[in-house]
Amino acid sequence: MTTKIENYGMRWTDANGVPRASTVSYDAKSAEDYKARLEADGCTYVEIKATKVGELLHPTA
Repeated sequence: MTTKIENYGMRWTDANGVPRASTVSYDAKSAEDYKARLEADGCTYVEIKATKVGELLHPTA
């Protein structure tokens, strides 16, 4: 039996309007939890995106 590992990165705009991106990968549950915390802190445009192993997302301008 094989296990498929899925990684997710995140991008968002913080409450001050600065684009940000995660520097770590998350599993699906952790990404959803972090998204909820970011939105509760006033962040907008929070995006969860599937990534390949070792891939990091860059902030969008």
